[in-house]
Amino acid sequence: MSAAPPTTAVLHSEWIKIRSLRGTFWSLISVLVATVGIQALTAAALGRAEEGSMGEDPLLASFYGLNFGQIAAIAFGATAFSAEFHNGALRTSLTAVPDRTRFYLSKISMLGALALVAGQLTGLLTFVAGQAFMGERALELGDPGAVRAVVGCGLYLTLMTLFAAGLTAVLRSGVAVLSILIPFVVMVSFIVGSAASGVGQFMPDRAGQAMMRSQSYGDLGPWAGLGVLALWAGVAVLGGWLAVRRRDA
Repeated sequence: MSAAPPTTAVLHSEWIKIRSLRGTFWSLISVLVATVGIQALTAAALGRAEEGSMGEDPLLASFYGLNFGQIAAIAFGATAFSAEFHNGALRTSLTAVPDRTRFYLSKISMLGALALVAGQLTGLLTFVAGQAFMGERALELGDPGAVRAVVGCGLYLTLMTLFAAGLTAVLRSGVAVLSILIPFVVMVSFIVGSAASGVGQFMPDRAGQAMMRSQSYGDLGPWAGLGVLALWAGVAVLGGWLAVRRRDA
């Protein structure tokens, strides 16, 4: 009976899978490109216009591009995990790593690590690139809340990636997850979230983006809001683990 591969080898194999899947890898790259690019273009077009043209909260406005980058993060998490459900790939993966918990945690860990690196770089570049076009209204990293917002942007993108990955493990379909989550964060959350004092503040994107606000959103402060998003992502990841453990490959 062959010994189980070491955890480092399992993690390396997950990195190879992600790097080999062109669509998945480019989804990861798109997190940075879309967020930074749209932020810079929007700031160049509106940054020197009248005050409030990019939003009432200048700190949150510094991450306007995140509205588009989060879609790429969702796509990254969903496509990376959905590849396991195509052409018997999951059966092959579990043959190589029979311990389903180890396999699942290795995959989630690699997705989370890559999203965190890309997210933190995205947060910093988005802030710097956007402020370059803001003229006298530009914020600096030394301003109150700026560093927290930059870090929060990276954590937000990481949790969105894990949220999508966990839900994909539950539904076994990246298309289904994209069909649910993208309208959810783009339309449903926007409509419901207009009432900051109600249930809208607990929507995953609305809560998580509290990290990038200069003032509390509804009843949630920055870290409490991130905690709500982490709870959404944690439930999805736990559900994905249960699904992988219990269902046939």
